[in-house]
Amino acid sequence: MDILATIKKWAGALSDTAVSVIALLIVLEVLFKGAALPFLPAVDVIGNVTGIVKALGGEGVVGLVAVWVLYSIWKNK
Repeated sequence: MDILATIKKWAGALSDTAVSVIALLIVLEVLFKGAALPFLPAVDVIGNVTGIVKALGGEGVVGLVAVWVLYSIWKNK
């Protein structure tokens, strides 16, 4: 059971890091007005997040259930 606890801890740390990186990329994209940064690839972070939200919203009840499941997983980690 220690292995599962360790994997859960790593997954939690990885997801926290991913959320922090996404938040940082959004702030950088807003600050630099979408201009390409030399140390980052040309990725439209805000456009990608907006697309995901629109896709989930366009699915109606299925999208709401998916958001609820993801939120439950995030909250219980």
